[in-house]
Amino acid sequence: MFWRTLALVCMALGIVGAFLPVLPTTPFLLVAAWAGGKGWPQLEAWLVAHPRWGPPITRWRDHRAVPRSAKWGASVTMLTSVALLWWSRAPLALQLAVPAFMAVVAWWLWRRPET
Repeated sequence: MFWRTLALVCMALGIVGAFLPVLPTTPFLLVAAWAGGKGWPQLEAWLVAHPRWGPPITRWRDHRAVPRSAKWGASVTMLTSVALLWWSRAPLALQLAVPAFMAVVAWWLWRRPET
């Protein structure tokens, strides 16, 4: 039951992310497929066979690959978030910690293969 619930929540977040530019779709669908594989094989099979969502899931599973366009999109989003954070009245510790964390994520992301 836990795996099915996790898969459904991640599917829902992924679908919402398809319509909201600030919420990523693919990471949630990756988790949904993973959780589905643990407790809902039919959902996993459906996600992997889906014409739009299946290729990124398969590319990640087979090669841990992230397309260049996704890398650029994530990087621009992170930079925009950092700029907004700096212009906000957030505490200094947050203004320093969040960009440092995002820099590590960006470094990791750009080290992933693209094919």
